Amino acid sequence: MPEFTSFGASFIISPLQLTLFPGSATLNLEPSTLNLRMKLDLLAFGVHPDDVELSCSGVLLVEKLRGKKTGVVDLTRGELGTRGSAAIREQEAALAAKILHLDARENLGMADGFFKNDEAHQRTIIAAIRRYQPEIILCNAPEDRHPDHGRSARLVEEAAFLAGLRKIETFHNEVLQEAWKPAYVFNYIQDRYLEPDFVIDISDVMDEKIESIKAYGTQFNSPGGDEPQTYISTPDFLESVIYRCKMMGKMIGVKYGEGFISKKMVGFSSLNALVTNRT
Repeated sequence: MPEFTSFGASFIISPLQLTLFPGSATLNLEPSTLNLRMKLDLLAFGVHPDDVELSCSGVLLVEKLRGKKTGVVDLTRGELGTRGSAAIREQEAALAAKILHLDARENLGMADGFFKNDEAHQRTIIAAIRRYQPEIILCNAPEDRHPDHGRSARLVEEAAFLAGLRKIETFHNEVLQEAWKPAYVFNYIQDRYLEPDFVIDISDVMDEKIESIKAYGTQFNSPGGDEPQTYISTPDFLESVIYRCKMMGKMIGVKYGEGFISKKMVGFSSLNALVTNRT
């Protein structure tokens, strides 16, 4: 059975599932993963399980409805989180993946709070990008309340560029990977407000977005129990997520939206892609 090694974890590919050890979720995938590559249209990176759900799950759902292949790569298991545990987070992430109808979800097993933007970590991200060959990458906010978010953004952004250089060699199952550079890398917006460069309408999938967030039952809207209250566990926090989507939506004349930041100029093949609601 094909096997390869990444940061603190071994990955084993079977015809119907991807399993990450130690202690990672199992997610049913297509038999095509036997070649250790699944071509995705959209790949979202999050340093913690739940980052993607909070910030860009609406866009993942919108693109899925349009027939695109979508996936999520979590850098860490969120083991430093105050509530719950890494094992519970894995179960919650697997449930969220089903709600989002993801084609793939993977956890790289990096150290929560202590991963670095260095060559070893970059090579791990490069290998993931080359494995999924996404056209577009979504990644953490460039700066935020949690220091992991900005560090993760820089790590993924640099790795996305390096993944396109063929003289950087990465291997899976002793097979040399093809170089791959995505067309765009966009930062989603997290806790701190950052001015978006563009906003995408997620009005039709807002209910499913909230459902995917609530899959993390130990983290959000769960004030009871014996564990300590945190910044994100109160009902007010989830309300702030909804309010942010309303605010972003208002910018483009729709009910709900998600905003993104791009360092690269965004191009359009035609004006048909524009939301033309009057604002």
